[in-house]
Amino acid sequence: MPVVHRFDPPERFVPGTVGEPGQRTFFLQARAGNQVTSVALEKQQVQILGERVAELLDELISTDESETTVPAMTPVAMIDNDPLDQPIEEEFRAGTITLSWDVEDERVVIEVFPVVEVEVELPVDAAEQELIDLPIEEPEPEEVLLVRMTAAMARSFAARAESVVGAGRAPCPFCGGPMDPEGHLCPRSNGYRRTRS
Repeated sequence: MPVVHRFDPPERFVPGTVGEPGQRTFFLQARAGNQVTSVALEKQQVQILGERVAELLDELISTDESETTVPAMTPVAMIDNDPLDQPIEEEFRAGTITLSWDVEDERVVIEVFPVVEVEVELPVDAAEQELIDLPIEEPEPEEVLLVRMTAAMARSFAARAESVVGAGRAPCPFCGGPMDPEGHLCPRSNGYRRTRS
């Protein structure tokens, strides 16, 4: 039976970072009362999750599947630019993330599962030297982060995810690659170092 870090609903659910641009560690952090859970993940996971949450909410607006109001923009009262709650204690590193809409409770549901390493030994048929297809059984996760939140909180989450991802290193105007404060070796300048101006 996995340990379920359940927030239904959370007081706060945000993506955030620790560290300088170019060396940031990304987290999802949920809080309810004294319970705080922080899960590490990749920048791309934050970006994709934020985009998918926004798409889900936009779809709900266009199909009228929700009886409550789904905000098209982040409500002003829900804007959260505060830093992550301290201390940050990583529970696990995110692997699979699921997103769904609970029609009955009208909640956005996010489940975050840890990275699971599965070792698979595939037998080889000695006569034909071909691999045999076998179903891979993934072990049950040891921990799960489960967040059930309102559409307004989900819209706030999506906006913050976009902001957090965009707050990294500035792109090089020539190659589009990320530039450190001291510049970078730009492939479009024949190996010369470009600096931000």
